Amino acid sequence: MQDILGSSRSGPLRKAAIYPLNKLKSCAISQLNKRERGVEYSFHEESQRVLVVDDEKVIREILSDFLSLEGYLVRAVENGEEALNELEQRSYNLVITDLKMPKMGGLELLERINERRLSVLTVIMTGFGTVETAIEAMKKGAYDYILKPFKVEEVIHIVKRGLEKQRLQQENIQLREALSIYTMSEALTRTLSLDRVLEIIVETSIKETQADVASLLLLDEDTKQFETKLRRSNLPQNGPQELEQYDLIEILEHYREDRPVLYHGSRARRFFSSIPEGGHISSFISVPLKVRLKIIGMLNVCSFTTGRKFSEGQRKMLSILADRASSAIDNARLFENLQNTFRQTIQSFARAMEANDKYTHGHSDRVAQYAKMIAEGMGLPPDHVERVYTAALMHDIGKIGIPLDSLKKPQKLTLEEYEIFKEHPDKGRRILEPIEFLKDIVPAIYHHHEQYDGSGYPLGLKGEEIPLEARILAVADTYDAMTSDRPYRAALSHEIAIAELRRCAGTQFDPRIVGVFIMEMEKRRRNGRLPVKLDERTSPGKQVQDAQAGSQQAGD
Repeated sequence: MQDILGSSRSGPLRKAAIYPLNKLKSCAISQLNKRERGVEYSFHEESQRVLVVDDEKVIREILSDFLSLEGYLVRAVENGEEALNELEQRSYNLVITDLKMPKMGGLELLERINERRLSVLTVIMTGFGTVETAIEAMKKGAYDYILKPFKVEEVIHIVKRGLEKQRLQQENIQLREALSIYTMSEALTRTLSLDRVLEIIVETSIKETQADVASLLLLDEDTKQFETKLRRSNLPQNGPQELEQYDLIEILEHYREDRPVLYHGSRARRFFSSIPEGGHISSFISVPLKVRLKIIGMLNVCSFTTGRKFSEGQRKMLSILADRASSAIDNARLFENLQNTFRQTIQSFARAMEANDKYTHGHSDRVAQYAKMIAEGMGLPPDHVERVYTAALMHDIGKIGIPLDSLKKPQKLTLEEYEIFKEHPDKGRRILEPIEFLKDIVPAIYHHHEQYDGSGYPLGLKGEEIPLEARILAVADTYDAMTSDRPYRAALSHEIAIAELRRCAGTQFDPRIVGVFIMEMEKRRRNGRLPVKLDERTSPGKQVQDAQAGSQQAGD
């Protein structure tokens, strides 16, 4: 061998090219003795891993020993196939591979590494080709190349330079992850919607880890079972589409023992009771969601892409994310419970107002459903839809201050009675304004009797001057009033009520809202969910007359 790291496979060692093996061993013993005597010896706190790939045993041993003395954790294999298998099982920072080897050479190994998106630097060694061959390797993604023969110092310099570059890249990744966590935290503070909170958490997880699937499971307090609340997938259309099933017992056992759940390949398989047909688990992370040391759920990310493995850094990042997420989920749940309690209180209050009047019984509930339907049909955000719904439940609260006889009177109200009746929006405003968390719905209640052409009350606003919520309530309120029995007339049919809304669109009502209402009602009608209220005692002709006379009084 002419040179251990040279191009020839025969001839003596050339000392100018590399240290002899006996000097290497002597150097290693000397360094170990220094460590035992307390002499400072540079060793990485978190040792970086280097994989040496060469079919020459002596080269593997020399590179392994010298790189170990530099503080790296080194493993050596003799061909590309073994290297690929090793990379599947463990994470490495850098691979030094010979170009020409049996079974699988360096270029093919490099291509496989790229195909599997392994986060590892690759350095090609060659004594057979030319600089052009090495440049070809770099074009295919190699970090650098080494031409044989070479000195070990040159190899160490390339390794150090490459790992320093990788360290800086990792710092950039960590900064990006920190920014992502900060951005997510900011987004979580801007919403109390549980659904939106879950979306933010899962979307951030899948984006930052490049996972194929991310799932968030929450513990149901009643059933004590974990339920998948949200799942996102980046799998291609021709990939495995069935839902993966987790082995929750195995995952929870790791949680209880405070063991991190980050596994690859066959070792990750045990965390699944079933996987999609054709699916291959490449990597898996699971982190617990905890509130006051109690597990409330779990966040899981999976990679089904061969070779794409999650890192310990990504697991730590998800753990930090899970801490932020747990608090946000807890707050959203508390807010949701408060909302439900508040809504039940409002509904009870509205029903209590209607309890003494058989004609308006259930009116507020129905108006709220119609108003919510319109708001959703207009594409309003969920919090805006909720505001419209609450306003509709409370829209007639001001009638508490109106004499009961006037509300139940079967005849047309006198002018004096009508003027008193018209005070109920203002009475409702004065009742609700002192309540801080109801201030947002006050404009809708105060203005729900305004008309689009400016002929309504209390202020005679017109068009866009009228708050959107009030314009929605006007349509919902009038439709329900027309299709319900009232002291002064029987209920009208759905068709006649719709015709009347169309007739008054642009004068009494916002035409856009009338259009949305009719469209959404037609959808319900096709689905068999439309509550048609026909009074067979009233002739169609009489109903039309009642509609034209009553649309102005509808909702009053």
